[in-house]
Amino acid sequence: MVSGKVVIKNPTGLHLRPAGILCKTAIEFHSRINIKFKDTTANAKSVLGVLGACIKTGDEIELICEGEDEKEALSTLIKAVESGLGEEITD
Repeated sequence: MVSGKVVIKNPTGLHLRPAGILCKTAIEFHSRINIKFKDTTANAKSVLGVLGACIKTGDEIELICEGEDEKEALSTLIKAVESGLGEEITD
């Protein structure tokens, strides 16, 4: 099991479009992937689970990957979140 923390930079948080991109990216891996935010743990491969976590811009999430490709999954997902999940990031 590997995990890493990352801050959501999307101006409107994880609404449907970026949540969908995150889930689509997570589905590419065989590992079990969860998102931990506050007291909530959500399956990163479920759009409804990710949306239900109510993650806003500036929130820090922890990605937890467990399985045969866990390191690659974690690295890819962190890069995807840091790049804005298909949205323009303004600093």
